[in-house]
Amino acid sequence: MIEAIHAAIPRAALVTGGQQQHAIVRALRQAGFMVAVQYASDNEDAIDGITALRADLTDEIQTAGLIARANAALGPIGVLINAACTREPDQWDDATRATWDMHIETNLRAPFVLIQHFANALAPPHEGVVVNLLDQRMSTQLVSYTLSKAALWTLTQTMALALAPRIRVNGIAPAATPRHDQTNHDQAGAVARAAIAILALPSMTGQMIVPDGVSRHQP
Repeated sequence: MIEAIHAAIPRAALVTGGQQQHAIVRALRQAGFMVAVQYASDNEDAIDGITALRADLTDEIQTAGLIARANAALGPIGVLINAACTREPDQWDDATRATWDMHIETNLRAPFVLIQHFANALAPPHEGVVVNLLDQRMSTQLVSYTLSKAALWTLTQTMALALAPRIRVNGIAPAATPRHDQTNHDQAGAVARAAIAILALPSMTGQMIVPDGVSRHQP
């Protein structure tokens, strides 16, 4: 699978989401990628062997500068994985503009801005891949979060159309409920394997992989 990743994809990746993304970072490094990881604060412990980039994704100036910083550190970025996520409870009757903006800014606006800068910075003949971490679940206890992730899936499909064929954009949505024998660690590993599979499938774009074995796409 590693050998199948197209040579036109630069072997450098930017992953958002900080220290929770160990499995994805490890899989990318095993596939031969140098990796930069976005951390929201200095309180997070950086993953050994990677380039740590501190940035608050609710601050658009900091978000807009991430790709340039990653390029400066590693060379051309060929893979962008939008894994950072805000997930705080709110319901229909207590959701506020503050909770709405908090989720939209991190879960939707930041990925869009990063994809914009990623695509603008990746010059031909390089090819690129974007992977957005989605969520297929709907929860009345997580109204703003649910809406932001649903919109991220629409953004995934829209950007796949806009950037094809040179830049592919896909999503990964973990299974709604892990199997009784599946730990969070196992699920993180499944997401990481799905990301590498996407890199190795040169015609795959605008798709969602659910690491319970189901692939979903627009008819």
